[in-house]
Amino acid sequence: MKVEQISIFLENKPGALESVMRLLKDANINIRSLSLADTSDFGILRLIVNDANKALKVLNDNGLRVSRTNVVAVEVPDRPGGLHSILAALAQHGINVEYLYAFIEKSGENAVIIFRFDSPDDAVDVLLKNGFTVLPGERLYSF
Repeated sequence: MKVEQISIFLENKPGALESVMRLLKDANINIRSLSLADTSDFGILRLIVNDANKALKVLNDNGLRVSRTNVVAVEVPDRPGGLHSILAALAQHGINVEYLYAFIEKSGENAVIIFRFDSPDDAVDVLLKNGFTVLPGERLYSF
């Protein structure tokens, strides 16, 4: 129940993000979700795309530093307290969240939260036992 995420290390300068987006566009790769974090010198662009293998090849072939990471996608009703209910269950079991980002599904009724955990297998087990919907990658890639 894990999802493949691509992380790209970008120099923090004008045009760096645009060049990555152009490469993906030209390769007909669809971005399903993204997050960008930066420091003064570089940024980390995290992407979930419809074809991770193709994206990795295109980005590597163009000299970018790219890595693949497994993350967990959790569907939650889009309402106040939705994220808190997930975090409360995880905290009760000592599961640490390294980072997260979210997006709203097309229907607008649910949000999907992408988590990177220190113990992903334990996190998935806790989430499922507490009645949360953990999305398989195949579903996320085709939203």
